[in-house]
Amino acid sequence: MNLADRLAQDVASLGLELSPHQQEQLLAYLTLLQKWNKVYNLTAVRDPAQMLSHHLVDSLSVIAPLRRHGAPARLMDVGAGGGLPGVVIAICCPDTDVSCVDAVAKKATFIQQVAAELKLPNLHGVHSRVEALGTEPFGVITSRAFASLLDFTSLTRQHLAEGAAWMAMKGQHPADEIAALPSDVDVFHVEQLTVPGLDAQRCLVWMRQR
Repeated sequence: MNLADRLAQDVASLGLELSPHQQEQLLAYLTLLQKWNKVYNLTAVRDPAQMLSHHLVDSLSVIAPLRRHGAPARLMDVGAGGGLPGVVIAICCPDTDVSCVDAVAKKATFIQQVAAELKLPNLHGVHSRVEALGTEPFGVITSRAFASLLDFTSLTRQHLAEGAAWMAMKGQHPADEIAALPSDVDVFHVEQLTVPGLDAQRCLVWMRQR
């Protein structure tokens, strides 16, 4: 099965409705990730089929939960690296303005290149440490393998809009990390995710300030 057919099958398995153009954009992003990875070392995964399951489809698994929550006007992806899940969210949620923040300049440059090549006006690559950013408010702040929940929430809380939420992508249920959170961070939902083609535990930890 080619990558386009596999992606279409996985999108259906996740219960998502994506247009043919959005699926083409996702595959074009995958191609850019492969191309730039040779120079920029964006991911340790080199095989295109593995990139599809471990990165693209893994990130797609958060789209339905995000839409149920109410896709925000502005979203920040912290420690975005090669743009996961930020680029995927920008493609699937065109009405959400997505800022992918990374302390490594070449990773932010790659996101800017993706935004230009895929014509995504709602996608921005930002080269900065998150704690050094201005205090623009975001409706959702997300991360994937960025830091512990304590560090993630501590470093980004000044960027949370009123009533906004943190959405952290994790592997297995991070009970120890949740226990380490301060009393003013409320974990209001831990959502188990099933990622087609990936035999690994995944969950989303939703948090907000009390």
